[in-house]
Amino acid sequence: MNAPSAPSSSRYRSVFAPGLFGGQVIVVTGGGSGIGRCTAHELSALGAQVVLVGRNAEKLEAVQAEIVDAGGKASIQAFDIRQEEAVRTAVAAIVAAHGRIDGLVNNAGGQYITPLAAISAKGWEAVIHTNLTGGFLVARECFVQSMQANGGAIVNIVADMWGSMPNMGHSGAARAGMVSFTETAALEWAASGVRVNAVAPGYIASSGMDHYPPEAGDMLRAMRKTVPAGRFGNEAETSAAIAFLLSPAASFISGSVLRVDGARPQVRMGWPMALPDAQAQQRAAVRPFDGFHLAQTPRVFQAPPKSE
Repeated sequence: MNAPSAPSSSRYRSVFAPGLFGGQVIVVTGGGSGIGRCTAHELSALGAQVVLVGRNAEKLEAVQAEIVDAGGKASIQAFDIRQEEAVRTAVAAIVAAHGRIDGLVNNAGGQYITPLAAISAKGWEAVIHTNLTGGFLVARECFVQSMQANGGAIVNIVADMWGSMPNMGHSGAARAGMVSFTETAALEWAASGVRVNAVAPGYIASSGMDHYPPEAGDMLRAMRKTVPAGRFGNEAETSAAIAFLLSPAASFISGSVLRVDGARPQVRMGWPMALPDAQAQQRAAVRPFDGFHLAQTPRVFQAPPKSE
């Protein structure tokens, strides 16, 4: 099994109680695609007023339309999270429109495949600004402009960088920095009733994989063999972790990182890892959770068209 298949349900199938986030305003950065899009759908299905953030207004509008068609509530703010004044202005607009911000999913990010020796200063800084500085700016402004007075919950999305990220050293450094930021913010902002946690997705079959070059296809398809669970995760499995950390059930959890990775960082050289067979992969405790009704299989996992 290379990647999870799309669910057949016509609506988001969350494991959480209906109305869990009723009346709450939750900002989702990177909400125009991938994990951000999926998370926005789930939070909206659970009653939240979702604010979709990204640089591409067209992509945000498409997700907004999906959410509205499903009966949810969503607005958009198109801006670059790396630009301090743009972040400050956009957060002020969100607070003006909705009165407050109850939750933030700091999901926007990106990187490219290249070895350390070939990364230029410009390339390094671009990834650091996107995956670390931008997340800090959005979290800071949400805190200063709303959560400091009203409380709230923040979930920062990092990555499986435990033990390094070869060929993505810029991203690994930024994600490690975001973990440290998460721990510091959890301490500094606790007095205001704000919780700050992180979710670290492992190998997740999402649209983000479509941005890698075609020559990376064989490597991406083989990655499941390095995961003890024997498969890729999906967007809904990541979104469920985010929703939990935003929820009241996580009220005593702050400064933590919840990994969603099928135990991949536990793989050790010399340990005879046996991948689960098809029957084991379908057992209730580990089979894929296909909650997202609009999930799309990344192109790298799609079967090539049959020749005539």
